[in-house]
Amino acid sequence: MEIEFLGAAQTVTGSMHLVRTKHATILLDCGLFQGRRRESFERNRNLPVDASAVDAVVLSHAHIDHSGALPLLSKRGFNGEIFATPATRDLCAVMLQDAAMIQEQDARYINRAIEKEGAPMDPVDALYNEKDVTDTLERMIAVPYRHPHPVAPGVRLTFVDAGHVLGSAVTLLDVEEDGQVKRLAFSGDLGRRHMPILRDPEMITGVHALILESTYGDRLHDPIASMDDALADVLKRTFERGGKVIIPSFALERAQEIVFTIQRLKNTNRMPPMRVYVDSPLTVKITDVFRMHPECFDEEIRRMLAKEQPPFDFAELKYIHEVEDSKALDRAPDPVVIISASGMCESGRIVHHLKAGIEDEKNTIVIVGFQAQHTLGRRLVEKRARVRIFGVERERRAEVVVLNGFSAHADQADLLAYAEQTRDHGPLRQIALVHGETRAQNVLRDQLTSRGFPSVHVPAPRDKVVV
Repeated sequence: MEIEFLGAAQTVTGSMHLVRTKHATILLDCGLFQGRRRESFERNRNLPVDASAVDAVVLSHAHIDHSGALPLLSKRGFNGEIFATPATRDLCAVMLQDAAMIQEQDARYINRAIEKEGAPMDPVDALYNEKDVTDTLERMIAVPYRHPHPVAPGVRLTFVDAGHVLGSAVTLLDVEEDGQVKRLAFSGDLGRRHMPILRDPEMITGVHALILESTYGDRLHDPIASMDDALADVLKRTFERGGKVIIPSFALERAQEIVFTIQRLKNTNRMPPMRVYVDSPLTVKITDVFRMHPECFDEEIRRMLAKEQPPFDFAELKYIHEVEDSKALDRAPDPVVIISASGMCESGRIVHHLKAGIEDEKNTIVIVGFQAQHTLGRRLVEKRARVRIFGVERERRAEVVVLNGFSAHADQADLLAYAEQTRDHGPLRQIALVHGETRAQNVLRDQLTSRGFPSVHVPAPRDKVVV
């Protein structure tokens, strides 16, 4: 079989890999590229695959940089089925609808700003609409973990838990050609061990070739045990100066982890008397999906549920739905915590909260996830003195704190351990590193090579590998 790397090749976003066998063509993930607005628009508009030539799509998880281009694929003529875990399918039902709505809302906002204020931006329109999302959802087939399922002639799929977000999966494709069966594994986004809420990543066996993410291939995370202390310190000092804590958060998983951590702080009397607002209708819907899938939870959450202790709710927490309530948060004089999407600060309500709060030195912006190059989130991580929001440069006076301990991605040690365990349990000979920036990939490649892996590729866009 042949693998062509179409997205998340020497970059982090836009996951998309094409697997060609003698009998079928299968797409692994179909995500949106995230970065500079103009570049993102052009790259997402020009889908790098012939949609009508794809027989099936296998989706690793519901994050938009892995699933967000599926409606565009359907719009361009894809007529096959999309295979995902039950939780991923349920999450896509709300996340893709939300993506379509945000695209339309942002397009209206930007085009109005251009027309009325002469903002220095190009006009935009939405990539797809809600009907395109509905057409996509009708093609989705739910496949539970560890249940082998045929997806195309000569190709059998098995999902195992990736431990990254609710429903995330490591994809195993058993491909039969000329009387031989080869197993291809695609890690999707690999989670960390011992994180709260979800189970740890599962071991895989019998793998000949591995497509491995490399987001943090060049670094180690802060210890998980330090997350509570670090966040408690931020809340305390921001409360003392009367400011707001603004947390850009991925609506899927990260928001729930932050809420769960704040609840632990409250239960141990380390939470200042601050109201906590989750200002993301999508996060509210996703939290409801969490409650539907206890099969994905670790033992700690299951014990809480058995005792009827809600893991994502407490007295000081309020989920915001209405736009006017969202706007009121920025006008509120009291110290509060605002958790809002999107995680890389490129769209959604968080951009409005940053616009309102970034120039106030009393406030703190807390970054809790990876920020791709050329995003507003990355510019905040770099602590630039001035940043552009909605086309207007603003002075950054708010404190910026980066808490890497909350990352849901495996770090270098976890990635190396996963590759070595895979080799120990099968005939693994080839590794292709995807979903990472060049430096992280080169460092991880060198580490893998020094550990005796004979073939480690760092594919560029459109590169092909034969297995």
